[in-house]
Amino acid sequence: MKKKTTTAVLFVLPFILFFTMFWLIPFIYGIVMSVSKYSLVKGNQGFVGLENYIKILFSSSMYNKSFWLGMKNTLIFVILTTPFLVLGSLALALLLDRLPDRVKGVFRTIYFASYAVSVTAVAAVFVWLMKGNGGYLNNLMMNLGIIDKAVPWMEQQPFVWVSLTVATIWWTIGYNMMLFVNALNEIDTQLYEASGIDGANFWTQLRYIIFPGIKNVFWFVLMTTIIASFNVYGQTRLMTQGGPGETTKPMIMMITSTIMDRNDLGVGSAMTILMGIVIVLCSVGQYYLTKEKEELR
Repeated sequence: MKKKTTTAVLFVLPFILFFTMFWLIPFIYGIVMSVSKYSLVKGNQGFVGLENYIKILFSSSMYNKSFWLGMKNTLIFVILTTPFLVLGSLALALLLDRLPDRVKGVFRTIYFASYAVSVTAVAAVFVWLMKGNGGYLNNLMMNLGIIDKAVPWMEQQPFVWVSLTVATIWWTIGYNMMLFVNALNEIDTQLYEASGIDGANFWTQLRYIIFPGIKNVFWFVLMTTIIASFNVYGQTRLMTQGGPGETTKPMIMMITSTIMDRNDLGVGSAMTILMGIVIVLCSVGQYYLTKEKEELR
């Protein structure tokens, strides 16, 4: 018994060690910095309590404006991308599920390949495609006579949000699709056959067989997609630099700017903690909403 316990501890020990070193200690240190006057140059200059949080939430300072603008831009990005990344990936998975077995692997690879590309490469490709002056998409549409003048895809709202949304969907939809494909493979095919004999069409199967069979994966995909969208940085940093103006500057870019440009690690850490609280509240709210729906059923 003692030998089994020792073996179990040895297996768990690496996880506990890395969790402590790379998550727990940085998290605690982040909280300490958020209640301190802290700069990259001078270091910790003393405890200030909730002053950093007050500056962010209740004052008329630049930090308050940066925080709420960053949160607004992040929420816009979440709202624009999440439905496509969840429902679009589910649609692709359903399409793949109905293809002949001999071609499923080919299309699965095609759809998933984009997820293996780095964000730097994705940004470079979409800037080339969609820049207003000389972009491939504008040149193509003008040559075909679809438009008379170039569309400012990367220079003017709301076109910039369209460009960021399309780039993000193309880049990450394959990952969610693979999760749904694996979930669909777990559904017993005899259920489809039996329902088909009873005259059920696709929408009836979707409601009574497919969705109940993948609902846990669906809620997992929805939650992880929302969290990932809240953490957007690479696309906006590389494609638009937060512009035009600061209309696409998300929360993480605001935090980076506060720490690196304004040399205020204390306020930047407080912004990070507040952003984490918002993400946790969204996740908890989604959990209870789905739980209530299950109880009603």
